[in-house]
Amino acid sequence: MRLKGKVAVITGAGSGMGREMAKLFAAEGAKVVAADIVPTGIEQVVGEIRSAGGTATAVVANVAVQDDVDAMIDTAVKEYGRLDILVNNAGIMDRATPVADVSNDLWNRVMAVNLNGPFYACRKAVPIMLGQGGGSIVNIASVAGVRGGAAGTAYTASKHAVLGLTKNIAGFYAKEGIRCNAICPGGVATAIGLGGEPHPGGIGALMKVAETSPRTAQPVEIATVALFLASDEASFVNGATVVADGGWVAI
Repeated sequence: MRLKGKVAVITGAGSGMGREMAKLFAAEGAKVVAADIVPTGIEQVVGEIRSAGGTATAVVANVAVQDDVDAMIDTAVKEYGRLDILVNNAGIMDRATPVADVSNDLWNRVMAVNLNGPFYACRKAVPIMLGQGGGSIVNIASVAGVRGGAAGTAYTASKHAVLGLTKNIAGFYAKEGIRCNAICPGGVATAIGLGGEPHPGGIGALMKVAETSPRTAQPVEIATVALFLASDEASFVNGATVVADGGWVAI
């Protein structure tokens, strides 16, 4: 029960890593607000959590929309009285598109979800955490945030930016008891896909890089890293970039 008495908001909780985080956090004692743009996924995971004796609430939210993000955070405070943990997990890919072929629409769509979403959520959550004397934020980045050839231009830039956001929050609010860390997963068996028909040139380059990955992780393997960072066991871990890729970037 490492999260007993804590309230956690998790975005992208309807499938993949977010789903496993929601179930694991609830099993460890957290009251979970599971948010996702797809209602069926979060309704199912909340049902599973409740059936197992846990506490959870489903919130339909598009993290690219500030009003949705604000309502998501407000739900946690309204339902459970506080906010201890925020996990910004929701994200989309960019079809492995290289810069010469990135349209404004693709760039803006990827940035809206992958960067604006975590920004909106952190901006809303931090004042609440300050009023409580602290909290833990976990941002899900990617190995594309620490290397250049693991995804297309927009996705890569968005995940680099998430790491900057993470470090900045950690630096500014450490003395107020707020921790902010990032996880950079490698290949994970989720349904995120490439975000549409892959770019013919980009996917070829991407596959050459992907072939060097030791293996694909199961979503729960990333969820356990998030659990550690969210918990008090990581009380002295702040502003960290935790690469969970089976040794991919070490090759």
